[in-house]
Amino acid sequence: MVKRTIAIAAVALALGITAAHAQEVKVGVALPYTGIGAEFAQLVDRGMELYLKLNADKVKPYKITLLRRDVKDPSGANAKIAVQELLTQDNVDVLAGWIYSPNAIASAPIVSAGKKLAVIMNAGTAHITNLSPYYVRTSFSMWHAGYALGEASAKILNAKTAVVGYTDFPPGKDSLAAFKRSFEANGGKVIDEIPMGGAGAVPDFTPFFQRAKDKKPDLFFVFVPAGDHAAAVVKTYAALGMREAGIKLIGPGDITQDTKLQAMGS
Repeated sequence: MVKRTIAIAAVALALGITAAHAQEVKVGVALPYTGIGAEFAQLVDRGMELYLKLNADKVKPYKITLLRRDVKDPSGANAKIAVQELLTQDNVDVLAGWIYSPNAIASAPIVSAGKKLAVIMNAGTAHITNLSPYYVRTSFSMWHAGYALGEASAKILNAKTAVVGYTDFPPGKDSLAAFKRSFEANGGKVIDEIPMGGAGAVPDFTPFFQRAKDKKPDLFFVFVPAGDHAAAVVKTYAALGMREAGIKLIGPGDITQDTKLQAMGS
């Protein structure tokens, strides 16, 4: 991911960075350094710093400088401000970041107006890359996991019925659509679709999971943002005895984030 960011920085040089900036490539990084996504920002930051440390010789004679702005939350409003400041105040050559899809969606008009390459490092809503000709995504689309898990649920887990629970924002809706299309194309049936709050704060999942349990599906497919949302999902699944009721829990890797496994209990 970071390797591609550096490569894109080099491309930006070739495409017309002025001689005044020829020895320095300024990468504007828009990440949630505070708030619910701070852990992910720290992980991305460490990856960038480590790569630059280990590969400084590969970008000579250029110096890569990271200029950071805190987008704080998934609302989109702070991301727009951060990206605008990176472009107009810091005069960056390349943009990078975007953990949350709403932030990438909100930033798109500003990215287009700024005419700078912008590297999406995480945000997975499928249509984001259509919103600006300057966007390039090095991560994934929610359809990758959702569609594959729909097929696996039917063919490998032999599930005939499923309930889908999802965080009610663009990546969650993509996950629902992808899983449902694949699962039903392979003979399954989604018998309920449950929006489970937003990405900005962890909700009480109990009523949503109880509703799913009452439907008695073979399988419960869940998409929530990684982090505290994921830990709460697994705890609620266990607390309501859904495994004992014969309901399998499945979802993308967000619900098994390694740094949260201990918080999920047994």
